[in-house]
Amino acid sequence: MKGVILAGGTGTRLAPLTKLVNKHLLPAGKYPMIHYAVAKLAQAGIDDILLVLGKQSAGLFIDYLGSGKAWGVRLTYRIQEEAGGIAQGLSLAEGFVDPGEKMVVLLGDNLFEDDLQPYVEQFRKQQQGALVMLKEADDLNRYGVPVFLQDNIIFIEEKPSTPKSRYCVTGIYMYDASVFQVIRHIRPSQRGELEITDVNNAYAMEGRLGYGLLSGWWTDAGTFGSLREAGEKLGGPQGEER
Repeated sequence: MKGVILAGGTGTRLAPLTKLVNKHLLPAGKYPMIHYAVAKLAQAGIDDILLVLGKQSAGLFIDYLGSGKAWGVRLTYRIQEEAGGIAQGLSLAEGFVDPGEKMVVLLGDNLFEDDLQPYVEQFRKQQQGALVMLKEADDLNRYGVPVFLQDNIIFIEEKPSTPKSRYCVTGIYMYDASVFQVIRHIRPSQRGELEITDVNNAYAMEGRLGYGLLSGWWTDAGTFGSLREAGEKLGGPQGEER
């Protein structure tokens, strides 16, 4: 199974810091936040990883991560030339992920406690389709929220005013290689981007969207508050492994 880390975002909510450096290189605890995404995939046994980067600070990513040898993984880099959405960034993994292969996809600003290995094994056993990781949350109007029928996700509602479940969709996804065909058939949203929620809903409509539940803490470190929270959780004596 391959790994894909999407780290091409501009990080406007973390300006003016992100005028100097890409947000995924900002410190969270002891390390730049991109460190943890690579470490989590390595911990789960994923040793062939693609990083999709924006042009900003691309050289700094390579300076810090190198070939991935320090984590026992192989890193490949591709540049997302313009902000076209998460799904557009994921489309750049076509060719890196071969037909018949599966992948674990992380948004580089998602920081979390759980070991992904059990969920990777869950997806290995899922014959086809996709799997999203969910987390119980309070501020659900910031996220995509799954709508369930019995125990199945039938739809993901983006930033709902009246959430229909108590879970949000985190930036941890797993797909088989059919995702590239799905991406080719979705259309840009009103903001002109290819949205990952539309990709996940295509799988949900076909009954091919599984899910797992994170039990430990999780945050998307895209705001000053969430970045500070992540730093506090990751700053302890064993923060690099938590």
